[in-house]
Amino acid sequence: MPRGSIAALVGVNGSGKSTLFKALMGFVRVGHGEIAILGQPVNRALRQNLVAYVPQSEEVDWSFPVLVEDVVMMGRYGHMGWLRRAKPRDREIVDTALARVGMSEYRHRQIGELSGGQKKRVFLARAIAQQGQVILLDEPFTGVDVQTEARIISLLRELRDEGCTMLVSTHNLGSVSEFCDYTVMVKGTVLASGPTETTFTAENLERAFSGVLRHVALTGGEAQVITDDERPFISRRAAGGPR
Repeated sequence: MPRGSIAALVGVNGSGKSTLFKALMGFVRVGHGEIAILGQPVNRALRQNLVAYVPQSEEVDWSFPVLVEDVVMMGRYGHMGWLRRAKPRDREIVDTALARVGMSEYRHRQIGELSGGQKKRVFLARAIAQQGQVILLDEPFTGVDVQTEARIISLLRELRDEGCTMLVSTHNLGSVSEFCDYTVMVKGTVLASGPTETTFTAENLERAFSGVLRHVALTGGEAQVITDDERPFISRRAAGGPR
């Protein structure tokens, strides 16, 4: 995918989305082939702080006592020395990141005390503070309200305009066409990939979500509804068309 773009990674649970993210972060070994990020092997790209990661909520121990500002400061660790002593520049970057996600007033709160949407915004702030060229977001819209989702999407657009490249795993099909330039559909392997306007189609959704896709006829179109989807994708297929 080109630099300065957003790609959606779409597929059912167990299709390999999170495994791909773990491989991109060097958490699991790749059995065959190679992965390159910005033209460099994964380990080298990670050492150079080129890649930031926003994990799923299930991967975080929310009972661990840590302040919001300390979580965001973790994004600066790769830029510090061995003693990890924050410099004024690091604190300035953390302040800016918190402000961009609207979480400045929560900086002295324990991360575990926040709502689901607030936690997502804190980890996005950590990714922003890292100042990586690539951000991987694993299900950033799960458990957030519509207002928080809209805020995150707006911020992702800003980051794209600043030259950041993002890969976003999501179940919220209704938002994909709103902000993603490219779409990759997976089901154990890559089923389809390319520009969203030509890839994110009802036919490809059938292939990626067969068995869990539900069709609901609407006036002037169809809703492609996944059993655990929060925002169904509305195709522009004429009413009375193929079911």
